[in-house]
Order: sequence, then C-alpha cells, then structure tokens
Amino acid sequence: MNMQQAQKRLEHSLLIHYDEREAAFIADWVMEKCTGRPKIDRVLGKQESLEESAARSLEKFSQELIAGRPVQYVLNEAWFCGMKLYVDERVLIPRPETEELVEWIATDWSGAAPSILDVGTGSGCIPIALKKRLSRSAIFACDVSASALAVARGNAAAHGTGIEFLETNFLDRDQRVLLPSVEVLVSNPPYVPFRDKGAMAAHVVGFEPHLALFVSDEDPLVFYRNLASFAKERGAASGRLYVEIHEEQASGVADILESSGLSEVIVKRDMQGKDRLIKATW
Repeated sequence: MNMQQAQKRLEHSLLIHYDEREAAFIADWVMEKCTGRPKIDRVLGKQESLEESAARSLEKFSQELIAGRPVQYVLNEAWFCGMKLYVDERVLIPRPETEELVEWIATDWSGAAPSILDVGTGSGCIPIALKKRLSRSAIFACDVSASALAVARGNAAAHGTGIEFLETNFLDRDQRVLLPSVEVLVSNPPYVPFRDKGAMAAHVVGFEPHLALFVSDEDPLVFYRNLASFAKERGAASGRLYVEIHEEQASGVADILESSGLSEVIVKRDMQGKDRLIKATW
C-alpha cells in the first residue's frame, strides 16, 4: 500500500464519526505521526510504499480511531497556543475557545507580572501558555485530580515553565483557603449539567474525564459561585477573574459574579460568535 492509498483508506474509515473535512484533517495528522514526514513530502512521495513500522502504527491508530477514540488521545498530543502538549484520558482535550481566554488575559496584562491561579488546570494548558506570554508572573495551578496534575507537571517540565501545581478540591472551603492570594484568577471549570450528557458527542462522553466535564443538574453554576467567593475573600487587594462558560449560561454566571460583589462584568463572544468568556473585577 502506497502513501496516497493509506491516507485515502484512513479518511474513508473515519467518515463514520466525522465529516469529510474533519476526516481529512485527522488522516493527515495521523499520517504525519506514522511516517515522520510533513504533508508536502508525502504528497511528493505519494506513490512510495509505506515502511513496515509506519504501516503497523497506522493499523493500530486506525483501529482506535474507528472505535471512536479522539485522535488527541490516540496520538497522545494536542496543540494549544502553538504548543504541543501530552494528553490522555486523564485530562480534557484543550479547546480553541480556551486559547481565546489565554489571549484575553495576556493582552490585558501585557508588560505586567501579575500573580495567577488557574483552577481546574487539567493538562496545564492555561498556566503553561500564560507563563510563556507573561514570563515574570508567579503562576499557580490546582486540580482535584492527582492523575491530571501528573500530566500537567509533565507538560510544564517539557516546556520549561516554572509553575507550582497544587492538589486541591476547590469546592471544599477548608482546602481552598490554603491556596495563594493572586491578582488573576482563571478557570475553565466543569459546567455541563448531567442532564445534557445525551446531547453530547459520543467521542467526548465516551473518553474525556467526566469529573472535568459535568456538574450536578441541581447547581450547574457551583464553580462560578465558589470562584467569585474566593476572589472576594482570598484574592489580592484588587484583581480580575476570567472564566470560560457554557454559551447558554452567560446571564446566570454574570448575575452570580455581580451579586457576589464583583464589578465591571464583561461577557465576550468567541470566534464562533457564542457567549463563552467572562471577565470581572474585584
């Protein structure tokens, strides 16, 4: 089987889960991983036979992808803010809208060195990206999952970023009082009610960690309430909170932040035109 045949075969097999554009993108990513050759080289050498080692890798990856496993977990890599990060089922796959959250913070604090705490850090994508943009900042990150923190620490080390990671259940008041007082509080917390589970894509529900995705139907905004309380009680004398939200929760989150005493609440739309980011001042 030559290079071109292998890629077309993979693309076709992925159509059970993805549209044509996504299937082609994933197939290209997998072929580059298997062969170690960029797209232009593979196009020029499309009639070349796959090496045996590449064919074995391709077969393994194909079986996992056909089973619905996200390509980022299959390849153990995800791209975020121009960085390649290690990911597996212990952490959420970083999303493009979260890059917009990082960009908002980095732009607001350009030239400064604020102390920063990321709550629910997962893969560590947010604090690592911020450390690269705001290198003089002291940055902390916490997560309730020890296994997620292991991934985050590995990513931080791989990118040479000095970040202090803390295992903390942020919803436990006794634990979060031990977290540092900072000028910037950022979080992409769990915000999907369990009742919405059935409407989500199978490859998300079936593979990504539910602890990082879902909250109770009775109180889906619980993290935002606790983030606002922490900002007022434990934040530096003044600072800003930046959070990612469900597109249908903007007014509810804004109300919580304002009723908790935060001001200058701003809702920002992402590149898709959805209300996905909020900033507030304390």
